[in-house]
Amino acid sequence: MKIIGFNLEHISGKKSAELKRYNINTDVTFNSVEKSKLDILKEEEALKLGFKFAVTYLDADNKSNENKNEISILGSLVLMVDKEVSKEFLKSWKDKQIPKDKMIPLYNFILKKCSVRALQLEEDLNLQPHIPFPQVKPQNQK
Repeated sequence: MKIIGFNLEHISGKKSAELKRYNINTDVTFNSVEKSKLDILKEEEALKLGFKFAVTYLDADNKSNENKNEISILGSLVLMVDKEVSKEFLKSWKDKQIPKDKMIPLYNFILKKCSVRALQLEEDLNLQPHIPFPQVKPQNQK
């Protein structure tokens, strides 16, 4: 399995409230798996996987989750796979699942690509970064 394509289709950020205490949730969900036709592939097949990457800021004091801030990225991956892996993906997708042994590399790829975009939006919207960065204290200069 090789990732041969990565496309972003929709990027949005929403800051609807100034939250004093919040919980940050990062989530990747797959919303489609389908065969894709690529003429350059002879023996292999191409699969297109649609995904949503979301960073949600939920108000820790309000359990209704009405006030939330969110970063959302919709996109797709194109995979080059052999026929057996293609069948495995399509069979798993009937239950809206991705094969368990293929999931972690796909999540890691999406997280790597989308986290950078999300960090930029978080800075633009003045939201706390979803990735914790250690605070570095300046050293006393003599």
